[in-house]
Amino acid sequence: MPALTGHCNCGAVRFAIDAPLMGASYCHCTRCQRRTGTAASANGYVPPGALRWVAGEELVRAWVPEDGWAKDFCSACGSHLFSHDPDDPDRRAVRLGVIDGDPGIRPTHRQYVANAAVWEPVPDDGLPHHPGATPRS
Repeated sequence: MPALTGHCNCGAVRFAIDAPLMGASYCHCTRCQRRTGTAASANGYVPPGALRWVAGEELVRAWVPEDGWAKDFCSACGSHLFSHDPDDPDRRAVRLGVIDGDPGIRPTHRQYVANAAVWEPVPDDGLPHHPGATPRS
């Protein structure tokens, strides 16, 4: 039984994640704002090798910016699914909104708050705020 399942808006792309997510965060970068149309994107970190495509992998397309992670989406409905490191496709983040049910994890910090949308203040929710990328431990 997979730890998590998920799908795009039209249901053509379906996936399973066969291990618990390793963490989660909110990203306030301008790229995430434009990609989602919202002030921040909620993402969970997929353990290497845990993603399994169930249906529609051939419909997944990626936009690869010059200086960032590739953004994977369903070419049929446009749902944003994942981002991944173009140099290491096993480094992947799933958009928490495409998970079926409870992802079993909550965001623990906010990154790129220096780029936060002026029209929606970053919440004072007790989570650590990082002006740029989250520092690696």
